[in-house]
Amino acid sequence: MRKFTPEIVKKAENSRVAARNLRTASTSQKNAALGSISKALRSNEELIIASNQKDISLAKSKGLDGAVLARLLLTKEKLQSMVAGIERVIQLPDPVGEILESRTLPNGIQLEKRRVPLGVIGTIFEARPEVPVDIASLCIKSGNSVVMRGGSEAQSTNLILGKLIANALSETGIPEHSVQMLSSADRMLVHDMIKMDGYFDLIIPRGGANLIQFVASEATVPAITGGIGVCHIYLDASVNAEMATRIIVNSKVQAPSVCNALDTVLINSAIDPAIVEKVCLSLINHGVELRCDSRTLSLLESLDQEKLKLASSEDYGQEFLNLIASFRMVDSMNEAIQHIETHGSGHSEAIITNDVNNGNQFTKDVDAALVLVNASTRFNDGGQIGLGSEVAISTGKLHARGPMGLRELTSYKWVALGAGQIRD
Repeated sequence: MRKFTPEIVKKAENSRVAARNLRTASTSQKNAALGSISKALRSNEELIIASNQKDISLAKSKGLDGAVLARLLLTKEKLQSMVAGIERVIQLPDPVGEILESRTLPNGIQLEKRRVPLGVIGTIFEARPEVPVDIASLCIKSGNSVVMRGGSEAQSTNLILGKLIANALSETGIPEHSVQMLSSADRMLVHDMIKMDGYFDLIIPRGGANLIQFVASEATVPAITGGIGVCHIYLDASVNAEMATRIIVNSKVQAPSVCNALDTVLINSAIDPAIVEKVCLSLINHGVELRCDSRTLSLLESLDQEKLKLASSEDYGQEFLNLIASFRMVDSMNEAIQHIETHGSGHSEAIITNDVNNGNQFTKDVDAALVLVNASTRFNDGGQIGLGSEVAISTGKLHARGPMGLRELTSYKWVALGAGQIRD
């Protein structure tokens, strides 16, 4: 029998006890706990920022690239956004106890299908300082306890956030072991967590492709996989130039290091070349490197050639996580959809079009967690679609798909209310 690291066994056991208390906690108790966490973050802003700067300094000394540093950096604005996320979760309806279905059987038994928490969640995440707060708030509100293992890049930030959250919970009626941060970023803890059947009810990895693929292939605990975003925008033959430019630039530039950022633009060959030139010029002006097929390059001879490169086959199906985008010209929407089918990850796919029928067809034919018509891929986000925040974005199709909020952290049970009935 495999021996697990003592710390994770102890915290998983404590988490199991906390989960039993959490599943019966009232909405007001859970909201009060979230309010206490929000207050703690606001009161300790300077301490949190200082801890994050330690991580930034260490990351720079290790020569980590700009994409990692961008994800790792915690600004006052990001911290305020994290607090705002908690406040949004407080305002959301409590899903626990919701009656999903109710009927009376012919024998008189009243049957109900009730929403319940999943239990004990294990989360594994990398260099994103906002993740512990998002996860903690959603888990508490949905009645789940959680054990978190953060990446080594954000160790100082993770530990201070974990400490502040635990201290805030201790001041409420919610068990402080409801949210626990592992003290070490040792990779062996990941190996332990994903094998700890009977301790964890669900594992949620949130990070790069290597982490997601490892959990998917090795976990014996049920796991949500996804978050790898190879995101496309298809420019239809009939588009509004201003809208197309605005959407594509926002999808690529606003936050290039995140999973819902644009990676590949597919261009209908019948489009006005001036529109393609306008879109590409705007991207170049925002510092984006364009990797284009030869047909697209032929339309861009007037642009700065230093920002233009001939695309290779590896530039399609690539999650860049940086100011890089690939372009390919196609002769039909069907060809664009086939490209997405071949190279996409099932995350976020968009069409920009003036043709309502083409928009409708695209949403029917494209298989992804979120399909958008005339909107930025950056909207595939729990906070943006009304979930408060998210624990992850699932690209799988079982249990949950897309941003995972409160309801996605629940299951259900059947309750039968009888009056002495027995089965014949």
